Order: sequence, then structure tokens, then C-alpha cells
Amino acid sequence: MRFAEIGKSGINASIIGLGTWVMGGWLWGGADEVKAQKAIEASIDSGITLIDTAPAYGMGKSEEIVGRAIKGKRDKLVIATKCGLIWHEAKGTHFLTYGDGTKIYRYLGAESIEHEVNESLKRLGTDYIDLLQPHWQDSTTPIEETMTAMMKLKEKGKIRAIGVSNATLEQLKEYSKYGELDSDQEKYSMIDRQVEELVLPWCRENKVSMLAYSSMSRGLLTGKMSPDRKFDGDDSRKEDPRFSPENIKKANALIEKYLKPVAQEKNITIGQLTVAWLISKENVFALCGARDPKQALENVKAGDVILDEEDNKAIGKFIDEYEKNCI
Repeated sequence: MRFAEIGKSGINASIIGLGTWVMGGWLWGGADEVKAQKAIEASIDSGITLIDTAPAYGMGKSEEIVGRAIKGKRDKLVIATKCGLIWHEAKGTHFLTYGDGTKIYRYLGAESIEHEVNESLKRLGTDYIDLLQPHWQDSTTPIEETMTAMMKLKEKGKIRAIGVSNATLEQLKEYSKYGELDSDQEKYSMIDRQVEELVLPWCRENKVSMLAYSSMSRGLLTGKMSPDRKFDGDDSRKEDPRFSPENIKKANALIEKYLKPVAQEKNITIGQLTVAWLISKENVFALCGARDPKQALENVKAGDVILDEEDNKAIGKFIDEYEKNCI
């Protein structure tokens, strides 16, 4: 496993991180908590130190699972969590409603952030958070208020570094006016490359690390997804045209043509290849989800893969063809 500093924070972390969205079950059709905890433990034992979670992942469930898994190992790990998606009060703007009727709001007011951090600390079983990130941006609260609140929490020692998530370039610039910004977490994969135009160059110029989520596009870029796959319950892929049988079939054909030969030549999986492509880029950490230890161990191995010019040419052809023919 390779390691790098997150922004200018002085915090070094594995360039592959474990993303725990799926472990909360939220928008993934549920989750097995026992397998999830074992996945975290397997990741840590194999060299991953960066674990990314959020209160909204199962209304605290993901953080609780992380908290149980990191007992006795906390000082060796970098725990990133989020704030700004709340259900303890109705403020800000309505974001979504859980299946049980609980309403989730986007809100980043100062008093709410401190409340959320205190609740996260309890669930995680720790007295500090390494990286705090507003989960989605709140149009009702000035960024100055949000960033100032996080800087005060940093001064108190409750958090060590500040990042953002799902932000525009203009919002990133605004955050950086009022304190030190160390990371930006965005959707980024071979088939989600919008950040490359403006956001990623700004991050590199300002020494703000990119934490890439959906690095395998929620499983599509593993090459393992069948066009017949059925998505159950609240799984967000159920209504997403990217996961229609037709698009999965097209994607699999392109993966077979361009990515599989590279993966076979390197004796790795296609999923490992997609992650290796991300972490080959300057200033990028890849967050990879896992439901069980097997998936977690597969993610870790991507950290050893080095791509050459020919590999990147083949990947470039895949990207071009996907953009022309798929969703």
C-alpha cells in the first residue's frame, strides 16, 4: 500500500480508502452488519488506514459499525466522516425521505455541525475526527458560517482537518477564503470525469487532495455485473438508466474489449484496474466500497498496480468508446 498526505494537513493516509456507504444499507437495498464489520477489519489488517463514513449512511448505522471495528486500532487510522445531512430537526432544505418516513435535510448551520460532530464521536467511539466534510452543500447557510464553525471545532481538537464533498469550483474557492481546506470528495471514475475540467486542476494547484468516490461506478466498472441483475428495495441503481440491462450489456462489451486484456496481462481484476487508474493520478485517493472481507481484500490489491503508457492507451480507448455509446 502507498501513502500520501491529505492536503497540507500533515495527515498521511493510504491512497486507497474504504468507503462505507454500502454498509449503512441506505440506497443499497440493505446491508449485513456482521460482514460489514469484518470487511473493515480485513481492510485495516491489509494496510488500509483511510476509512470514510457519514452519519447519513443508515442514519448512524455505518458510523456505529466503523466504531466497533476500529476499537483498539484507532490511533493507526484516519477516520473521515461528514456533516450537513440531518434528521434531528427540520432546517435547511429537504433532501430525501427514508423508507421509514424520516425526512433528511441539507443544513450546515454552525450549531447543527457541532451537534452532528458530537453525535458522530459517540457512534465512532473516539474523541476526535481526522477529516470532517460537509456532505452536500446547503444553499440556506453562508459558507463563511459553515467553515468558521469547522475551524472552531479544529481549534477545540474535535477534528484535525477539513474537507468538502459534492462542491462546485466556486464553493471550493469560497470555503478556502475562511480556513484551511485539505480535501474535496467527488464522484470520479473512468466514466465520471467531470472533475477533470476545472475542479481537479484547482485542487492540485492549491494542494487540496481529491477523494474519489464511486471509483468503480457502483459496481458497473468491475465487469461482473450481469444485464439480468435485479436491484432490490431502496437500491438507487434500480431507477438509474446507467444500470439498465441495455447499458450494462454495452458497458460489459467495452470492458471485455479494452480493459480485460490489460487486467489479464497484469494478473489483476478489472475492478483493481479501474482503481489503479485513479490512484495513478497526482493528488487522488480512491474510496472503494465493500460489503464483505472478500471485496475489501480485492480493493487493497489495487494499491500495488502500476500502469504504463500502453495500459493507459487501452483505457483511453475504453473511455472514448463508453462516452460515445453508453450512458
